[in-house]
Amino acid sequence: MSAIPTTSVTELPDDAVIVDVREPDEWAAGHAPNAIHIPLGELPSRIDELPESDATVGVVCRMGGRSARAVQWLVQQGYDVANVEGGMVAWERAGKALTADGNPSII
Repeated sequence: MSAIPTTSVTELPDDAVIVDVREPDEWAAGHAPNAIHIPLGELPSRIDELPESDATVGVVCRMGGRSARAVQWLVQQGYDVANVEGGMVAWERAGKALTADGNPSII
């Protein structure tokens, strides 16, 4: 098995379009402003919703486990994606913007 492509939160611009594969309650609690929400279990049926980009697209979950599985599968489908190391926990620790309907947090 080949290594899973990764990127760090610091390598991503603050306004990066990323794919968030967390569950709906996690997404509702807080997410990156330009993220696209496609829960991991729905990824195969919603693959056409992935953003079109000339750059590698980051994929994120809470800490990196689910997004690593998503990246592994998407790479096999021919997509240029990378796992965001440390997930949304690292995003929040880096001081990057979060958005939510209420007070954003990572659960």
